[in-house]
Amino acid sequence: MKITLPDGCEIRVEGQSGSFEVSLSLVQDNAEAGIHVIRLVLQAPAPAVPPVLSMKWSRAAVNVQGLWHPSVERSRALIPDWWQGFASRAASSAPVISLYGNRGNNVLTFACSDVLHPVELHAGLHEETSCFHCSVTLCAETRPPVDHLEVVLRLDTRNCPYYEALRGVGEWWAGLPGCKPSPVPEAARKPMYSTWYSFHQQLEPEAVEAECALAAAMGCQTVIVDDGWQTSDETRGYAYCGDWRVSAEKIPDLKAHVASIHNLGMKFMLWYAVPFIGKHSEAWASFRDKLLYVSDAMGAGVVDPRYPEVREFLTGIYEQAVRDWDLDGFKLDFIDSFYAVKDSPPGKGAGQDTASVPEAVDRLLSGIISRLRSLKPDILIEFRQNYIGPLMRKYGNMFRAGDCPNDAVQNRMKTIDIRLICGSTPAHADMLMWNPQETPAAAALQFINVLFSVPQISVRLDRLPPEHAAMLAFWLAFWQEHREVLLDGRLEPLYPELLYPLIIARTAQQWVIAAYLDMVIPLSGDLPDRVQVVNGTLLTRLVLELDRDSGPLDIKVRDCQGTVTAEYKLNWNSGVYALEVPPAGVITLQHVHGRGHE
Repeated sequence: MKITLPDGCEIRVEGQSGSFEVSLSLVQDNAEAGIHVIRLVLQAPAPAVPPVLSMKWSRAAVNVQGLWHPSVERSRALIPDWWQGFASRAASSAPVISLYGNRGNNVLTFACSDVLHPVELHAGLHEETSCFHCSVTLCAETRPPVDHLEVVLRLDTRNCPYYEALRGVGEWWAGLPGCKPSPVPEAARKPMYSTWYSFHQQLEPEAVEAECALAAAMGCQTVIVDDGWQTSDETRGYAYCGDWRVSAEKIPDLKAHVASIHNLGMKFMLWYAVPFIGKHSEAWASFRDKLLYVSDAMGAGVVDPRYPEVREFLTGIYEQAVRDWDLDGFKLDFIDSFYAVKDSPPGKGAGQDTASVPEAVDRLLSGIISRLRSLKPDILIEFRQNYIGPLMRKYGNMFRAGDCPNDAVQNRMKTIDIRLICGSTPAHADMLMWNPQETPAAAALQFINVLFSVPQISVRLDRLPPEHAAMLAFWLAFWQEHREVLLDGRLEPLYPELLYPLIIARTAQQWVIAAYLDMVIPLSGDLPDRVQVVNGTLLTRLVLELDRDSGPLDIKVRDCQGTVTAEYKLNWNSGVYALEVPPAGVITLQHVHGRGHE
């Protein structure tokens, strides 16, 4: 079974179809040149387990610099065709690969419409032909019997920036049936304070409230109280998860604690490790026979959501927490731990209402969110990388970068990776922390590297050196002032193979540019009223290149604490200019006729 696209690319289907009749067709109603949409349909006379099938094709390895996938991490390297591909499922990653060229141009971006079930994507270099062998493999894990199955493959070969191709994929996913993204409460787009790196499991209500008072004064509008509230055990395991009762030794009155935070004008979110039933919990006795698997290292099992009583138990926990404590949201952790292993109970076992773990997770999250929204329509739900795919946008309204404590570069990479496909769902940075012995400028790089995401602060504010506190206050204020362009402007993360050393966000009125290496920063086109150029290095200069005359500009230079170090006027011709700027500082270029936006 194969079809040939208008550009000559041949798409073929491989695998044993069994009782299914297989058809492959090119969807003709997409007029945009360079985008091809192919539909694969399986039809059987009676429900049967769908077979493992792969859609395969080749692409010449011409002007391909790197490969992007949502969970590719630091290595953007091309891979050989004999390497394993990239897996995705509802609660882990997303089914898309982008091959891009030497100037960040899209060469081939392909995505799959099955965002629920396990899918494997591959784009490996075939050495003998210098071509990429590409494939999308479906039904690699056993799925429940069906008599009809339909999957769409989207190929984008437009000569456009790779980030535009990926943005197009995100918009396409959002329009698929059952993938409408969750509304985003305004609080999800505001800075937050997290207790994880600052307190870990040693939570003290009075100390947390004091921190929140300082955080609120700096502009944080939500606190996320992390692991530790539910247990007096502080060994960092999960053996005591599952009952989700407040540890009275730590927090004698959680409702009063939440009320105290509300009185500061902040919202209150609470952490839950959703799948874990700890061996030392009371729930263990009820659910030890309804587990997908057990991790002795964690001291806990992962509960099996294919049982309706499991889903009801978990949903009831969160629902009751809102009723009892007036919570504003949840950090729902470890959703990506829901998967079947070799020794997992087979589906559909006695008492299960579905054989599919991904479908059960979808039912679980659907029930949780619908019941929580009936209590609080603007409930905040944080999901953590890697469960940041298109189906997760139905439920989560905050996607946070995976843990990378004190690693500014990793935090930059992870937040931008999320943003490339998350659309209007706000990407949040992993919680910011740094050593108090750092220089203020070095500490500021933790913030500057996540400038294009929502910051979460997790240092002890009451112990910050004064110069660090001044630095943090300045950058939080800077972020708040420019939030619309940072979160909603046209995002251009350049040089993905180098982990985005230059990032630009643009609106008609303003640009914000951050450079994380000593490099020439292009200011191409007519400048808007204001341009902010952020020094994401510890060097003392920024090099700007204009492709046309600038007109009269007011220049203001500030250091990492917001202190103005220079002010002057200039009128540039096209060319290259080196400007002095303090480490982790910022230069503001303001058109003289655009005054009033200082």
